[in-house]
Amino acid sequence: MKKKLSVLLAVVLTLSMVLGLAGCGKEETPDAGNQGQTSGQDTNKNDGTGSSNAAAELAGTYDITVWVSEVDGVKELTAKQINDFCAENPGIVINATIEGVSEADSATQMITSVEDGADIYCFAQDQLARLVMAGALNPLGKQASATVTELNDAGAVGAATVGDALYCYPLTSDNGYFMYYDKSVIKESSLDSLEAIIADCEAAGKLFSMELETSAWYNAAFFFATGCKSNWVTDLDGNFVSVDDDFNSANGVIALKGMQKLLKSKAYNSSSDGAQFAAAVPSAVVISGTWAADVVKSALGDNFAATDLPSFTVDGKSYHLGSYSGNKLLGVKPQLDAKRTAVLQRLALYLTGEKCQTERFNQFNWGPSNKAAQQTDAVKNDIALSALALQGAYAVPQCQIEGAWWDIAKVYAVSAKEANTDAELKAALATYEESIKGRLNVSVDEKMAWSIIGSINGDSWSVDIPMTLDNKGIWHSDVLTFKGGEEFKLRQGGGWDVNIGSDGQLNGPNFVVSDAGSFIINFVFDDSSKIGSVSLVDQDSVFGYTVIGTINGDSWTVDLPMALQADGSWLTTEAYNLVEGDEFKCRQGFGWDVCHGDGGNNFKVAAAGTYKIKLNADKTIELVK
Repeated sequence: MKKKLSVLLAVVLTLSMVLGLAGCGKEETPDAGNQGQTSGQDTNKNDGTGSSNAAAELAGTYDITVWVSEVDGVKELTAKQINDFCAENPGIVINATIEGVSEADSATQMITSVEDGADIYCFAQDQLARLVMAGALNPLGKQASATVTELNDAGAVGAATVGDALYCYPLTSDNGYFMYYDKSVIKESSLDSLEAIIADCEAAGKLFSMELETSAWYNAAFFFATGCKSNWVTDLDGNFVSVDDDFNSANGVIALKGMQKLLKSKAYNSSSDGAQFAAAVPSAVVISGTWAADVVKSALGDNFAATDLPSFTVDGKSYHLGSYSGNKLLGVKPQLDAKRTAVLQRLALYLTGEKCQTERFNQFNWGPSNKAAQQTDAVKNDIALSALALQGAYAVPQCQIEGAWWDIAKVYAVSAKEANTDAELKAALATYEESIKGRLNVSVDEKMAWSIIGSINGDSWSVDIPMTLDNKGIWHSDVLTFKGGEEFKLRQGGGWDVNIGSDGQLNGPNFVVSDAGSFIINFVFDDSSKIGSVSLVDQDSVFGYTVIGTINGDSWTVDLPMALQADGSWLTTEAYNLVEGDEFKCRQGFGWDVCHGDGGNNFKVAAAGTYKIKLNADKTIELVK
């Protein structure tokens, strides 16, 4: 696929130079990487609409696919904005198929098959490097880059940049964290000092909520405060090959000393959940993002306030807490036709312009990256976005990070809470460094192996439970005992880059175990489609029987549970819609040493219907309606 895309890009560049598409009625040779686009290069006004002459040159009908957020209403608003674009660019007709794909999943889907991916798509900024390496983004030319740089804030422009080149369009500037606080508890004079804020909370008997022991995303704030960094480097295939990380340093020790001030306080609460803040937890401070604004505001009423994070002091020196920042970005897939490329780039610039970003803020409260949109009264008066903007001066853009890092980097916070000496803090950081370097030497088998992680056995998403692959391509766990309500996910390689939720999709929702019991988890993963199939089999059936076959369109990969009956027979726990010609067998212990069908052959369904499958005590099979 990458080779095909390289050829595609070369063809587009050649077409661009031959066609010499121009905007504002003057001829211009496209710059390197521009690939024939005119959008945003020569404009009469700096709003992304371009000139009428340029629109006339691009007149035609274009069928495109667009991926946008799954949030309710985004598809409808996007359709309206594309219609507005066509109205403002007479002669251009766009028939858009608009699909909801989460920003976390779109990059993985594009990389799986760029050719089959959307023409225009939204994605999270930490996926940019992967998309560039996969050849899934059409870079902007010099003038388009200049326009985007002029119109958007510096952090958003940086998020869309690799090396010296802009590869996409900033869509939002609202993914980061800052401090919500109760202004009846936290004095204004305390806002710049972590120590003073903690003292105010302790004096009032209120909590300071910040997720340190269970989230590297938040606890990294202390390391960024002291100037530490952790930057991961990948090769052209997306494999992590090195890491530039100096957390294990003198500055890292200072960071942990600052963190200890909160960890060891009686006011400390390890949470950044706005809903928890608004519920029974008596917090005066919660470190969170814009998504928590409504629930925190509802809880605090007239005492609702927000600002940037404070500073902490170690050995007489002050360090302002940092944070991660993130953006949603809009990318354009490389095209074979230069004219089509120009239209897509022009549309992308429009969709990320002031008007469209303002509409998204008004409807979904998405924080704009467009500087003019940021200056509207509504945005400036938004307390959460204003706080985020203040914290932006201390924020570090979140780039691509090895998935296991998020778990590894939680450990030093747990250690720091108990540590009493510098030596103990240094030991925690040395262990951290050893662990992240070890991720660079993981074997292929380890990278491909699946495990289970969650709240199982009282653990808080920090221990991977290994799974074993059988000769049929099915992953099995040992017997696991669940309490009702416990949650888990399956993940590959001990990290979060590839994980499967309860819907069988990448980054899907957690599995929630409804009833307590002991189960084996069976799992099949289709590497080409990135879809998984998971089943929980009750322990009583583990060494008993299951059904496997072509049921529900499956092809002999999923075991269906059976339960032992009082008469010694085994009966499926559910009824299945069977079609004529379906085949299956009943097998013991998920293996083929003991299995039963129609004699030595598969059992074949003679007539379609909804049946339970019964393995009688004499090992004959019947279908029970």
